[in-house]
Amino acid sequence: MNSQRLAAPMGRLIDRDKPVSFSFEGREYWGYQGDSIASALAAQQQWVLSRSFKYHRPRGPLTMAGHDANSLVQLRGEPNVLADRRTIEPGLEVKGQNYVGSLKHDLDALQGYFGRFMPVGFYYRAFYKPLGVWDSWEKFLRAKAGLGVIDLEHEPSYHDKAYLFYDLMVVGAGPAGMQAALDAAQAGAQVLLVDENPLMGGSLNYHRFDIDNQAAEQLRAQLIEQIEAHDNINVLLQATCSGYFRDNYLPVVKDNRLYKVRAKECIMAVGSMEQHAVFHNNDLPGIMLSSAAMRLMSLYAVKPGERAVVLAGNDDAYLTALSLAEQGVEVAALVDMRPAAQNAALAEAMSAHGIEILYHSAVYQAEATFGHKHIKGVEVRPLIAEGQVGEKGQRISCDLLCVAVGYMPSYQLLCQAGGQLSYNDERASFHITQLPEHLRMAGSVNSMHELTSVLQDAHFAAQTALGNLGLEVATPVMPAQCDQQVNHPWPMVAHPRGKDFVDFDEDLQSKDIINATKLGYRDVQLVKRFSTVGMGPSQGRHSAAPTARLVAKATDRSVQETGVTTARPPLAAETLAHIGGRIFTPYKYSPMHNRHLEAGAKMMPAGVWQRPGHYGAPEQRQHRIQAEVNQVRNGVGVIDVSTLGGIELRGPDAAEMMERIYTFGFKKQPIGKTRYAVHTNEHGVVIDDGVACRIADDYFYVTATTSGVDRVYRAMLKWNAMWRLNVVISNVTEAYAAVNVAGPKAREVLAKLTDIDISAEGFPYLAYREGQLLGVEARFMRVGFVGELGYEIHLPANYGQALWDAVIEAGSEFGIQPFGVEAQRLLRLEKGHIIVGQDTDGMSHPGEVHLDWAVNRKKPFFVGRRSVDIVQAQTQKRRLVAFTLAAKSAKPEEGHLVLAGPDISGNVTSCEYSPTLDCIIGLAYASVEQAAIGSDLPIRVDGGKLVTAKVVSLPFFDADNSRQEM
Repeated sequence: MNSQRLAAPMGRLIDRDKPVSFSFEGREYWGYQGDSIASALAAQQQWVLSRSFKYHRPRGPLTMAGHDANSLVQLRGEPNVLADRRTIEPGLEVKGQNYVGSLKHDLDALQGYFGRFMPVGFYYRAFYKPLGVWDSWEKFLRAKAGLGVIDLEHEPSYHDKAYLFYDLMVVGAGPAGMQAALDAAQAGAQVLLVDENPLMGGSLNYHRFDIDNQAAEQLRAQLIEQIEAHDNINVLLQATCSGYFRDNYLPVVKDNRLYKVRAKECIMAVGSMEQHAVFHNNDLPGIMLSSAAMRLMSLYAVKPGERAVVLAGNDDAYLTALSLAEQGVEVAALVDMRPAAQNAALAEAMSAHGIEILYHSAVYQAEATFGHKHIKGVEVRPLIAEGQVGEKGQRISCDLLCVAVGYMPSYQLLCQAGGQLSYNDERASFHITQLPEHLRMAGSVNSMHELTSVLQDAHFAAQTALGNLGLEVATPVMPAQCDQQVNHPWPMVAHPRGKDFVDFDEDLQSKDIINATKLGYRDVQLVKRFSTVGMGPSQGRHSAAPTARLVAKATDRSVQETGVTTARPPLAAETLAHIGGRIFTPYKYSPMHNRHLEAGAKMMPAGVWQRPGHYGAPEQRQHRIQAEVNQVRNGVGVIDVSTLGGIELRGPDAAEMMERIYTFGFKKQPIGKTRYAVHTNEHGVVIDDGVACRIADDYFYVTATTSGVDRVYRAMLKWNAMWRLNVVISNVTEAYAAVNVAGPKAREVLAKLTDIDISAEGFPYLAYREGQLLGVEARFMRVGFVGELGYEIHLPANYGQALWDAVIEAGSEFGIQPFGVEAQRLLRLEKGHIIVGQDTDGMSHPGEVHLDWAVNRKKPFFVGRRSVDIVQAQTQKRRLVAFTLAAKSAKPEEGHLVLAGPDISGNVTSCEYSPTLDCIIGLAYASVEQAAIGSDLPIRVDGGKLVTAKVVSLPFFDADNSRQEM
């Protein structure tokens, strides 16, 4: 069935007893279960997988590890799939990407002949004059540069998140990672071992460490057996650690789940990435890294070619040549860029297999078959200087070129943690230093390439981590040493015709990098941004090192001085579904939670809390919400508001702290009064609001939103660390239980519970009082969030359930009923009160959301004051407006778009049917021109239907505030 398949034991990942049929470019292909798309196609001589980004050149497997963009293919409904990572399934439909016509005959391949008209950064320099010309060119260029096709009808699958906590997390299940995990587990640590591959073993699964490789095979079997038998080790395979964040906070993507891992200690055993060589036509299908050829043979039992040339910059090339010869591939020559191999025994092994070695030589260019579909030969010339070859050479026919010229540490996660990547120009080696506490590395990422050194390095990393965990080490070890040189200092050969690719993702050649420096971009970070090198899907994995070398030489510096481009998370592409997947949170419950369940509450999440959404059966949701609203408007209701944030500020500078944090003035706030408090950040954006109660000259109690209190508390602590005011700030959210009793009968209910003066004169609107309730000192606030006469009662949390029972009993003769969050939100909408985070976004300043009145312009400073002044002085582009629609109209939902002609001018933030007003009411952002009272507001609802709302003034209900101030 597959002529290029090798005999067992080759093919660790495939099951030869389970054939799988799939299609590529409309043609049927076969493979085995466990095959990747790329390996199954390679087994049947289909080497072209895609077309390149800029010149539409044919591209084939390069790394077989998902580290390059050459293997990006299109599945039904899913673009940019890595063919060397995605396994085949029955009936899978696969297509190539980025072509016009067909993958085999791409009409846009002609772009390669016009390369001289598309120099580095040409779009920056060519399409900015005359003014506005870019608007026309952009559409054309984006169409030509596109990759995959998005299926807008695609139904997303279920995704979620989970949290994991471990003593030690080891990233990478190669020899270093497995050994470190075992050492830690045997000492009693709970270990999480994560690897992106379907098998443990890492390089032991495919790499050849010495001539007979028996020790590596035995080590692999031994380590896997011990790990699988150990109860202290949890293994996640086919899982990618996509970033590193402070204090060993590590996201791991596996299948449809995003794990958020927190580890006391972390060891990165992430290995190293093999690097390519730069020469003319170095991107042809059939040219691959030596590790890719080894993966094809060892993991998938695929013969990578019939006649091979191996380009050497280290001794691994010799081991690759041996493996190729043993699997029936004729090795025409081994081209060594060095004067000799580091290990003389390897040269003897070449002679035993009849393989010719060409020392101090390089591949000058690769020759292509018609249409550049595959390599058919190479021209080899002697090296006469760094990057320079002689005038004459020899041609060697081949259908496979394996490149083994060096490795780069998989530095991305470690540099995200703050590590520094340095380069030894004399030894052409990379090293990572300055790691934060509780983070270690082991193996080839730490420049250990001999197997004995790798294992000792793992022992040492585990020993250090165990010491930090307070666990004993069985046998102390010394730091590992390794003298093996694996990097050629200059694996690049200049060619007058170019097409010597530094970055396969972006079709960038050596001259593009050099020309960027000539245009003044001497810093490697600026070269990246001007040329886009390293900005493609592979994120510089194969382009960072040659770019740094070229920039260093062009600017007469060392690689150590230039450095490499910054690596940012995520390490690998993440889908929006992973980021937005369902969150499983350890919810908090209010002290009255059981009472809500007994009353038939349908609970809903509010930040980290569970709150009653409404009371009654889910199928009666809308009816129950309206009934709860009517009860508050016409009688009395009670809602649990224990989840609202509570922060206390005590000390001589408490008022000064309030003055600086919030937009309103608080120095002159009378004792016994409440005041609305708006919090903006440094950018002048509204990020929270609440009610501030002044208990004494040096004592404030301020509430915050349920989901925002932690943010406000952190901001207060952060600012006071700089201001050093004499104030103590305490988050007392969970210290209090609280209810809001609201409605025309609220005063009569409260009269039964306390002996404080609750008359309109004795307890006016926005007043604060303290008194006895249930024999305990309680806090009372006269508030009006729902637009009715209302009182908040705050009591120590231990009395929460008793408080609820007392209010229900006191209000029984008035028909008191509990109401939930959804009724509360509708009540506040009728009153025109915004909810921060729902009616605001990351750009909302006070002027946009009708909060100018809450900004004190007379005081000299509050956080965000300067930004608020600057933003509100500018011409405003949008405003939050109120609108109404007839009750029978199609109801807009949150997020539906507001239109101004064909353009989007805003979006709906809140919208509900109001039983009080018998119409649909809502809030939406709209252009300033649409904000005038009486204006029509076109809103596109579900199904693309357009409804026209009417802009009205706020509030919708009780404009003179007579009900809440009664």
